[in-house]
Amino acid sequence: MNLLSRIKRFLPTPTDVHEYRYIHIFGDTLKQAELWAFNRVSVSKGIAVGIFCAFLPMPFEMVAAIFIAAMIGAHIPFAIAGIWISNPLTWIPLYTPCYLLGAWLIGVEPVPLEDISISVLGWHYVALWLGCLILGSLISISSHFIVNALWKANILRRWQRRRSLRSSNSQEN
Repeated sequence: MNLLSRIKRFLPTPTDVHEYRYIHIFGDTLKQAELWAFNRVSVSKGIAVGIFCAFLPMPFEMVAAIFIAAMIGAHIPFAIAGIWISNPLTWIPLYTPCYLLGAWLIGVEPVPLEDISISVLGWHYVALWLGCLILGSLISISSHFIVNALWKANILRRWQRRRSLRSSNSQEN
């Protein structure tokens, strides 16, 4: 059993979603089949949305990810899973390059970690957000293309394996 089949076993199907009690509070928006369908297009969009939202320095990134995923037809479970790269253990390695990029772009001298306070955060918060939006966009777009390429490569590999099995079976007969 390949990795995609294993993952697919744990994901809800579009018909399962209609049975969830608490999803009714969102109306029919989250009941769209494309938001839960396991295909190359929706999964790659979902991962890209999740990674983009992971770079947003704000609480409740999942709400933003679900909203964006519903707007563009991305796979919601993968959008939520993409957010999990952002957690308290990864904040420093995730947000430091973003902050440094944003500070460089707007011409603000980066503040040493020990000097950060609420009164200092004015332009530095803008620098963090600017860097996060830029790097988050670049990495999420890259992840979209990488997932697409890996999915296509997996399909081609399976086709070639089937083709070689057919040719070996025809040669035996």
